[in-house]
Amino acid sequence: MNFVFVLLFVAAAIAGAVKGDVRAVGQGAFDGAAQGVTLAIGLVGVMALWLGLLKVAEKSGLVDKLARAVRPVFRPLFPGVPDGHPAISAMLLNIAANMLGLGNAATPFGIKAMEELEKLNPTPGTATNAQVLFLAINTASLQLVPTTVIALRVSAHSTDPAGIILPCLLASFCALTVAVLSTKVLERFWR
Repeated sequence: MNFVFVLLFVAAAIAGAVKGDVRAVGQGAFDGAAQGVTLAIGLVGVMALWLGLLKVAEKSGLVDKLARAVRPVFRPLFPGVPDGHPAISAMLLNIAANMLGLGNAATPFGIKAMEELEKLNPTPGTATNAQVLFLAINTASLQLVPTTVIALRVSAHSTDPAGIILPCLLASFCALTVAVLSTKVLERFWR
């Protein structure tokens, strides 16, 4: 990826030199960097809020209660994961962060879930059906509130930043349905 960015920068410098305006390329690079910092700082507040709420939910025991509540859904999806296993809590936190549109915040929970699922793996290094299904669910990323996209639209001065909620919900629900069905069908064929 670094090679691609260097190649793009060199191509821009060459194009600027051909046009006779290399200064505009440099100014564009600095302007882009400034916009990137402004955008990142704007997203920090959203991420901090939701990560804080998820941490409070975890520490208060709400996540464990939620794990018990979603047991009827998780049991058929993940039959190899015992009740009360730490993988379930980590998967729930990952899914909750994804549902809130916090893909970056979901990553540590996803890694923790995979580590916990690996502890149940009879052949370490080879993905189990539970790991593959969790990865498919995580990748589909059902989003009830796409907060990151809304924050990006706010920073871009959109007239309707929340107008993306319904399309995101429908698209991510379709992706989740296809991911779960595909995984469940394929796990019957590849053993």
